[in-house]
Amino acid sequence: MPNFKINWQNDTLDKERAEKMKDLGILMLRIGIASLMLFGHGSEKLVNFSERAATFADPLGVSPAVSLSLTIFAEFFCSIAILFGFFTRYATVPLIITMLVAAFVIHGDDPWKKQEMAILYLVPYISLLISGGGRYSVDRKLFGGRFGS
Repeated sequence: MPNFKINWQNDTLDKERAEKMKDLGILMLRIGIASLMLFGHGSEKLVNFSERAATFADPLGVSPAVSLSLTIFAEFFCSIAILFGFFTRYATVPLIITMLVAAFVIHGDDPWKKQEMAILYLVPYISLLISGGGRYSVDRKLFGGRFGS
């Protein structure tokens, strides 16, 4: 277990410990948001693809099956990438687009309560786009901090 002690004499953390804590926060954010999307939304759509393909919303005009496929790519496969911190910044882009479409196109005329869920998912994805996967990610192991972490 990492030793995260605060130096109470000057109320600061040393730089290395502060970086570890920041990266631990990013790890928790990645695991939390990816798991919620993967198991709460993406896997259900993937398992029930054939039942939902004909009736899924088609806000882009590409067909309900293609819209569902794009949503599954974002919610299932990109969530797996985020979970492991693999191409984290790139993996957030389809999820950001999906949440923007859900909040402001699909539920654009609905009350706030219908838009809220997509926006609540959107905020952590934007945060991960900015921060990258962090120290505890596949990105860091593969690219040594030069790419996406």
